[in-house]
Amino acid sequence: MHTIKSNEAFGHPKGLVYLFFAELWERFSFYGMRALLVLYMTKQLLFTDDMAFGVYAAYMSLVYVTPMIGGILADKILGFRKAILLGGILMALGHFFLTFEHPIFFYGSLGLIIVGNGFFKPNISSFVGDLYKHGDHRRDSGFTIFYLGINFGAAVAPLMCAWVAASYGWHYGFVLAGIGMVAGLLVFKSGLKNNVFENKGLVPDENLYKQKHLGIPKGTIITICAFLAVPIFALIINYHQFEHYLVWIVSAFLIIYIIYILTTVSLTEKKRLLIAVYFTALYALFSAIFEQAGSSLTLFADRNVNLVGMDAAGTNSINAGFIMLFAIPFSLLWTFLNKRKANPNSAIKFGLGLLFLGLGFLVFALSAHSVDAFAKTSMLYLIVGYMVLTIGELFLSPIGLSKMTELSPLKYVSFIMGVWFSANFYGHFFAGKIAKLTTVNEGEANMFSKGFFGQVVEFVTGITPEIASQNSDNFQQLYSYLSVYASFGVITIIVGIFALLISPIIKKMMSCVH
Repeated sequence: MHTIKSNEAFGHPKGLVYLFFAELWERFSFYGMRALLVLYMTKQLLFTDDMAFGVYAAYMSLVYVTPMIGGILADKILGFRKAILLGGILMALGHFFLTFEHPIFFYGSLGLIIVGNGFFKPNISSFVGDLYKHGDHRRDSGFTIFYLGINFGAAVAPLMCAWVAASYGWHYGFVLAGIGMVAGLLVFKSGLKNNVFENKGLVPDENLYKQKHLGIPKGTIITICAFLAVPIFALIINYHQFEHYLVWIVSAFLIIYIIYILTTVSLTEKKRLLIAVYFTALYALFSAIFEQAGSSLTLFADRNVNLVGMDAAGTNSINAGFIMLFAIPFSLLWTFLNKRKANPNSAIKFGLGLLFLGLGFLVFALSAHSVDAFAKTSMLYLIVGYMVLTIGELFLSPIGLSKMTELSPLKYVSFIMGVWFSANFYGHFFAGKIAKLTTVNEGEANMFSKGFFGQVVEFVTGITPEIASQNSDNFQQLYSYLSVYASFGVITIIVGIFALLISPIIKKMMSCVH
C-alpha cells in the first residue's frame, strides 16, 4: 500500500502541482494566441484565406518538430529545468512581439514560439514522468491530471483572449497570451525555489554543460543558437508552400536517429523503443483524424449544423470542455482498476482510443438522419460525437505521454518525448489533406461515393451520390463532409480492432511496462 509522504500532495508528488499549473498557463498562452491567429491574419493583416491557412499549417507543424531537437539537447546538456526556463522565455517574447504589426515581428514571433515550444513542451512532460519511479502505478493517473491542466488552459484561453481582442484590439489579446506564459514561468520558478523537484531535472553533466568552445560554455552556446534559429523558422513559415519537403527531411532524421539509438541500447530497451515508435504511429493516425476539429469540422458546424448558444468557432471548445469533465473520473478509474488488478494495459487502451475516435466520426455521419430542408443537421450529433471522440482521446493521449517516459531508454527520454509530439506534426500535415477531401468540386465524383466506402456511406447516412446530386449545393456539401467522416470513422475502427488483436504481442514486447 502506498503511504503519503511530506513531499506529496493529493497522493501524488508535490512537483506535479507546480508542473500542472506551469503547463496550464503555457497552454493558455499557446491556445489563446492560436485562436486569434487565422482571424488576425485575414482581418487585420488582410492575408488571403489560402495564405492564412498555409502560414497556420506550417506554424502548427513546426511547433511539433522542434520538441525532438529540444529533447535531445535537454537529455545531453541542459536538463529539464534549464530547457523549460529557456523555452518559456522564448515563447513569452514571441507572444509579446506579436503586438508589433510588421512582417519581421509577425514571422519572427512565430519563429520564437516554435523554438521556445521545442524546449518547453517535451521537457515538462518528461519532467512529470521523472517524478514517478519505474513501476509506480500512480503514473497514468498523474499524467491524466497533468492532461487536465493542458485542456483547462486550452478551453479558457480562446474565450478570454478572443473577448479581450474583440473588446480592446488584437494586440491586447496577444498581450494576455504573453502574460499567461509569464505566469507559467513564475509558477515553475516558485517550484524550483521551494525545492519540490528535489534533485530531479538538473543538468545531466555539469562538466559538459560548462565545457567551453571559443571561450563560451556549451550551455550558453545553446541559448545563442536558439535565438539564431528563430529567423530560419520565420523564413520556413514565409515559404510554407514547400512544407512537404520538410516532411521528408523530418522523416529521414527520425529514422536515422532512432536506428542510431537502437544500436546503442540493450535488447529489452530495443523492444521497448520499437513499441514507443508503434504507439507514435497510432497516435499520428489518431491526430490526422482528430485534427479535423480545427478545420473541416468547424466549417461543417458553420454550414451544415443548426447551432444553438455558440458560433462555429465556439464549437472548438467542446472537446476541451469534455476533457475537463472526464479527466478526473478517468484518473480515478485507472487508480480504482489498479487496486483490483483490472487496469487494461496500454496496448489495449490505444486500441480502445482509436475505436472511440472512429465511433465519434460515425456519430457525425449519422447526423444525416436529422437533416432539414436547409441541409442542416441537429447540434446534438455534433456534441455527442465530440463526447465520444474525447473519451477516445483520454484512452490514448495522456496514456501515450505516460508510456513514452517508461518505454524510452533513460539517456534518450526527452528525444523520445519529442518523437511522440512529432505525431502531431504528421497529424496536422495529413489532417489538411483529409480536410481537402471534404471540398466539393463541380463535376467531380467524391472518392468515397462508390465501391466499399460508397456502401459504407449509404449504410451509415442513408444518402447516395444520386440523392445528393438531386439536391442543393449545401446538401451536396453536407454529403461531402459526412461521406469523409463515415469512411474515416470505419478506417479508424478497423485499425483500432487490429491494435486490440495484436495487444498481447505488444504487451509482451513492453516487458514489465504496463
